[in-house]
Amino acid sequence: MPKAEYWIRSLRLEPHPEGGWYRETYRSSGSYDFSGAAPFDGPRSFATSIHYLLEHGQRSRLHRIHSDELWYFHAGSPLEVHIFPENGTPSFFTLGPSIDDGQTLHAWVPAGCWFGARLPDSDLMEVYALVSCVVAPGFDFRDFSFADREEMLAKFPAQEKLIAELA
Repeated sequence: MPKAEYWIRSLRLEPHPEGGWYRETYRSSGSYDFSGAAPFDGPRSFATSIHYLLEHGQRSRLHRIHSDELWYFHAGSPLEVHIFPENGTPSFFTLGPSIDDGQTLHAWVPAGCWFGARLPDSDLMEVYALVSCVVAPGFDFRDFSFADREEMLAKFPAQEKLIAELA
């Protein structure tokens, strides 16, 4: 089985601001004009897609975007994606190949929810997860923000350990 370094090199992945590695693989040539339409502030591609990889010791910091984000598992270890809705109860899904163990090959994060991802606890240095993410309307860094740890802890005190790890 290939190691994380193989995928990082072969897919020409670069460091992502939220943690891990990524490369945009698709951006539609068409776009929607959201001028004056909240929460967007101008045109957005119909859809975008990236490869995304987390390896041992990395996590995807809690963040949110204005669009739905679909996640697809490709290779490596299971990956937990934790979701904190603006109103409601936190939840998570685990991307991975073991459907009988409750893992899934595909799931999504609804627009506007705080979310972050992590690998399961492991002492193995070679643990990694390779996934793809599709965002529609397409991703734009203007729609991206990191969660404030103290605000998240005040809103979700029962999730203190997880928020401390992801924020």
